[in-house]
Amino acid sequence: MSKADLLLLHGALGSKSQFSSLISLLEETFQIHTLDFEGHGSSPLRDRAFRDQHFAEDVLDYLKKHSLQSVSVFGYSMGGHVGLYLAKNHPERIHRIFTLATKYLWTPEIADREARYLDAERIVKKVPHFAKVLQERHAVSGWKNVLRKTKEMFFELGQRNSLPMEELRQIDHVVRIGVGDRDNMVSIEESVQVYRSLPRGELEIFPNTPHPLEEVPLSYLVDSMVEFFG
Repeated sequence: MSKADLLLLHGALGSKSQFSSLISLLEETFQIHTLDFEGHGSSPLRDRAFRDQHFAEDVLDYLKKHSLQSVSVFGYSMGGHVGLYLAKNHPERIHRIFTLATKYLWTPEIADREARYLDAERIVKKVPHFAKVLQERHAVSGWKNVLRKTKEMFFELGQRNSLPMEELRQIDHVVRIGVGDRDNMVSIEESVQVYRSLPRGELEIFPNTPHPLEEVPLSYLVDSMVEFFG
């Protein structure tokens, strides 16, 4: 029996390399697929802004290249936003969707707050280890370029959210909204609001879990993904 195709989508400032530990725990159950969104990891920048629709095009190009008609999606943070954007605009290409630590509520004030954390000088000064991680992760495009374009994307989301609540209500896929109880970027309240807006939504709150993917308890996540996608 062939394995189900499962696509893992990374978050802002991330890359597919962050999924290496998760892949090793899932590959016996699923046919795993990963990609770097344009400008991230090994994928070079293109002469356009970071936007959901552009990252969705990256996914569609990947599906075409690998002769995949459709896939299920696990999207971490921004990757979840892209997964639901695809479900809304290309529903036939997506099966089930599991998002984790995905921020759906955007206002100009929220965008401004989140953008403050994307200052290169501040990162170098206060969290030099993270600066080194970003430098190595985005060696192709340059980590400061990735920061700049991500900040611009946040401001755009603050002005025009590409997935407003009224459009979420049009998504008929089975979607599980996951959020950590200690996530300082994504609130449980906004995750509940999204879950209730989805016709076939599910909600899962991860205990003792902050926002960074590296701090999510893998055993808990894997069990949940196998149950949901399997």
